[in-house]
Amino acid sequence: MYRQKRQRSKTLTVAAVAALVPLAAACGSEKANDSDGGSVGAGGQRITGVQWSIDSVTVDGTTHQAPDAAQVRIDDAGEAAGSTGCNSFSARADVDGERVRLSDAMFTEKACDKTPVDFEKSLGRTLTTGSLTTENDGDRLTLTTDAGDTVRLSKAQDASLYGTKWAVDVPGPEGQESHPVGKDGKGDEKGDEKGGAHLTFDRDAKTVSGRLPCNRVNASATVSDGSITLGAPSTTRMMCEGSLMDAEKRLLGLFDGKVDYRIDQGTLTLTSEDGTTVRAVAEK
Repeated sequence: MYRQKRQRSKTLTVAAVAALVPLAAACGSEKANDSDGGSVGAGGQRITGVQWSIDSVTVDGTTHQAPDAAQVRIDDAGEAAGSTGCNSFSARADVDGERVRLSDAMFTEKACDKTPVDFEKSLGRTLTTGSLTTENDGDRLTLTTDAGDTVRLSKAQDASLYGTKWAVDVPGPEGQESHPVGKDGKGDEKGDEKGGAHLTFDRDAKTVSGRLPCNRVNASATVSDGSITLGAPSTTRMMCEGSLMDAEKRLLGLFDGKVDYRIDQGTLTLTSEDGTTVRAVAEK
């Protein structure tokens, strides 16, 4: 049995157990695409460092399809994190040969209309009953209990640079981490429905457009060999509170120059010539 940590001192709910579950799934799947380091499952495929989409769970012959947002990932150090599509979770993921085990789990305990209770309950039953056998062909991973119940996962595909709405974490002041800016009191109250800084690249027009923490922005964007040459930005001229204008100024520092870019499944990383790094996540 796995030892479970609760964030609040109350009895575990079905949703909580489910949130814990996908994590185990991650465990079963260690190491991603690169060839050095990390744990491997059956067949020698690496399963850490991979964003796994949770596809379904089958218990006693009944299959429950997972919500689109259900996913899990573990890093090379054996820390796992993910979402059931409703609850988020984190835990220690131990891989021993073709077996995976979850421990020291922490998770949220909320109920969501779009995440079926039967799905979370089945995940909980499947992934918390003991160690799981892994079967991995590279793009797909199956976790199987000793009783034959299964959780099926598939490797999430890289998002396209073009046409994707990238929600941007604005770089913080020197020495501080980047952070999202949105309609939560730290961001745009008059912007898009979801608010927040975001960028979208257009292949045909060779442009990038979107919203900064305060103003809208447009610029040319020429992509070549892992880098993007951004033109001088054209922005609207709204004035916002000081913290937003400071964040906007830092983000504008990416423009009118060349940035290296890298896409890892749903995450875009932009690095300027002076070493400033900006992270963005593909919105679903």
